[in-house]
Amino acid sequence: MAFTTLSQLYVTAPILSDCSLRKSSPLKTSNVSFYFEKRAAAFALKSNTKNIGSGRRVDRKIVCAVPRQGLALARKSAVSPIELEEALRPPTNLYTDAAPHTVTVLKVEKITGSNALGETYHVVFDHRGFLPHWEGQVFGVMPPPDNPFEPGDATKLSYFSAASTRYGEFFDGRTTDLCVRLVPGTTSEIICNSKPGDKFQVTGPTREAMLLGDYSPNVKHIFVATGTGVAPARANIRRFFKEDIPNFEYSGLAWLFLGVANQDSLLYDREFKQYLSDYPENFRYDYALSREETNKSGGKKYVQDTFKDHADEVFDLLQIGAYIYLSGRKEMVEPIKDVLKDVAEKEGLKWEEVFANWKRKSQWRVEVY
Repeated sequence: MAFTTLSQLYVTAPILSDCSLRKSSPLKTSNVSFYFEKRAAAFALKSNTKNIGSGRRVDRKIVCAVPRQGLALARKSAVSPIELEEALRPPTNLYTDAAPHTVTVLKVEKITGSNALGETYHVVFDHRGFLPHWEGQVFGVMPPPDNPFEPGDATKLSYFSAASTRYGEFFDGRTTDLCVRLVPGTTSEIICNSKPGDKFQVTGPTREAMLLGDYSPNVKHIFVATGTGVAPARANIRRFFKEDIPNFEYSGLAWLFLGVANQDSLLYDREFKQYLSDYPENFRYDYALSREETNKSGGKKYVQDTFKDHADEVFDLLQIGAYIYLSGRKEMVEPIKDVLKDVAEKEGLKWEEVFANWKRKSQWRVEVY
């Protein structure tokens, strides 16, 4: 149950020291009103009752603390249409370069700080419910015909992983989020400089490397990302901890390793830290800042260095069935494999057999550039 399904609710309640509530009928009374607002961190009760106990008039507000889990639930949002849960396979190649779908820009928000090395934007497209996708899939964005940088044809498609769940930015199944780094002279610059109301033609969804290996709610998932490669991880983590999905309550472990240049380059950092606060038993978040931190050898600290600090634990998780997803810069892949190989050999195992077993079970999932 998510408390955010209503914006205000009234019930009668005795004014007790433990702030317990007794639901009554009808819901609205003239005695005590109990209400909450979306994302509220506490419940408030306001009493206008004239006579309580000794007959003194009471007109006061009592704030009741909510257990941590209650806070987490209060931050979840109802989703629709629930029919999006019924598909047995992800939708694939619904639109092609020969027959793309036109989307409308709803929002373009810069999500990196002033000291970041480059600019990254969170872009929301309105597809009116005609572009369903699963978390981890990719879209192709066609440059407009008047693109000043590249010919406006399908040979110049730019591909972006969805940063949203199948329910989109507003949990209604009508939008798709992209995480776009502005690269001057490319379609990404046009996207990042677009404004609400602008149109783009989109192909897809496509690719399956970043789809979850197992959709059971108790599975462990390890995400390793650099820069905008965090998009598929963000989509899945948002599904786990932000959305109130009927018959799905995530009880596994999601662990995100993120590598960026500096603090101002962190993407969706506040969001991830909120999940960490709300779900400390189910979410872990570690990042590396290559321009601000050094590794144990005195060099720049990359995401593979942070990963190495936890390699033994990650290895054990993989050995009992966890899935690992690598997305972003290809330079991180071999160092991460080397770290895990060292752990395998330290435990007296043959790395080639261990790695082959992970791949056979689709536990090792990679999409890099």
